[in-house]
Order: sequence, then structure tokens, then C-alpha cells
Amino acid sequence: MTRERSGLVNGLIGVIIFSGSLPATRLAVADFDPLFLTAARAAIAGLLALGLLMIFRQKRPARGDLVSLYLIAGGVVVGFPLLTALALRTITSAHSIVYISLLPLATAAFGVMRGGDRPRPAFWIFSTLGSLCVAGFALLQNDVRLAEGDALMVAAILVCGLGYAEGAQLSRRLGGWQVISWALALSLPVMLGAALVLLRWQTHAIGGPALFGLAYVSVFSMLIGFVFWYRGLVMGGVAAVGQLQLLQPFFGLALAGLLLGEPVSPAMLVATAGVIACVAGARRFSPLPGKAIGKS
Repeated sequence: MTRERSGLVNGLIGVIIFSGSLPATRLAVADFDPLFLTAARAAIAGLLALGLLMIFRQKRPARGDLVSLYLIAGGVVVGFPLLTALALRTITSAHSIVYISLLPLATAAFGVMRGGDRPRPAFWIFSTLGSLCVAGFALLQNDVRLAEGDALMVAAILVCGLGYAEGAQLSRRLGGWQVISWALALSLPVMLGAALVLLRWQTHAIGGPALFGLAYVSVFSMLIGFVFWYRGLVMGGVAAVGQLQLLQPFFGLALAGLLLGEPVSPAMLVATAGVIACVAGARRFSPLPGKAIGKS
């Protein structure tokens, strides 16, 4: 298997894992306060990440890497989880999944600004068409209206795109799982302290679905998914692998149907085929990944 193809496989695994994040968050916010949920998931993942770093005796990142690590932490450890949890108080998971279609564009745009990727114009055309395909499908299916939740989701996509692109660049030096682990470890003191303080506000009973949602977003969304995702971005290129995110809304809608009982229409299959065509077109015109090889 070529390096580029291996990057796509790893990226796809990451996308499938991330697809469960919004439905799981929806389950969790039914019983957990969004602030507590954000702190708790980061604290749990941070403790696991710190354990991995100690077991495998990883070197500490250089001082020059700290800015990037804090950007990653601000985007994917704090920003995206908090903003989506707040949004999911007022909108459904299917509604929120609409905005995931914008994530490939955000990732590619920040990749251009932060990492020097230079896609050809056709890349942006296919990427935009794919995003419009996903957004149009979801809008027609879910009768989306502008609300506070929509603004929160747009903000979540922006900070997440920055975190993805920044993490991909740093992964070339530190390795994929090392990057997210260090970002979680750096966030751990603040997030663990916040979780312990906010725990006192959780006075009502917590149901099994909410606990499952917390466990999923803590272990899979915050840690395991990023191991595969950053590895894929390094091996296959930010712009190319980032387009796999166009498939995430459809995986997410399928999981929302299974977990939350939301209907999955036949139109989903038709729209998915269109998105796959756009992903293939975007891949054809994406830049080649850099030669720098990060640790896996």
C-alpha cells in the first residue's frame, strides 16, 4: 500500500470515529451540563493521553512547538467540544451535522495559511460542490432555520479546522498520537480542575445513554480518532485527506438514526454518491503531501 493510500485509510477510520461525536454529544447533554461535559471529556482523555506518553517515554515537545499545541488544544480539546455541546442544547444532532460539511473547506483553508498547501483552483471547485451537496441535502431533509445553535456550529467548524490543520503540520515532527496526547496533557490541569468544580453542579441523576455519550466522546472522539486522523493528514496531505470529512455527515446521520431514532431516507444514498464523486475530484487536484515523515 502506498503512503498516500495508507493516509486515506487512516483518515477514513478517523472520520468514522468522529462521525459518532455529535450523536454521542447529543446523548450526553441530555443529562450533563455543556461546560461540565467539555471539561470532563478533556480530563478523561487527558489522563489517558498522559499515561500513554509516560508508558512510551515520549520526549517533551520543544518550546517552539508549544504555541501550536495550545492552538490545537484551543480548537479541538476545548473549542469544538464546548461550542457543539452548547449548540446541541437547542438543535438536533441531524441539524448540527449540516455544518460538518464545511469542515473540509475550513481545514484546507487553514492548511493553506498555516502549512503552505497550494491546491489548484479545481480542488476548491470540487470541494465547494461537495460541501454544497451535503449542506443542500441536510437543509432539505431537516428544515434548518437560523438560530443561536447555527452560529455556534459555524464557530465550532472554524476552530476545529484550525486545530486539524495545525495538528497535521506538527504531526510531521512529533507524530500523530503524540500531538493530540501532548495537547490533552497540556490542557489537563485546567480541564481536570474545572471538571471537579463543575461536578458539584451535577445534582440530578445521570442516565445510561448520557454516560455512554460521555465515554464515547472522551475516549474515541478526543483521543483514538485523532491518532488515526492526524496520521492520515501527515501521510496523505491536509487538503487531500481533509476531503474525507465530506463523508462524515452521512456516517453521522446513519449513527443518529441508530442511536436517536432519526429516519434515514433513500435520498441519503443518492447524495452520498454525489459526495464521493466530489471527494474523488478534489483528490485528483489536491497538492502532493510534503516529504517530511512524522512518527506514527
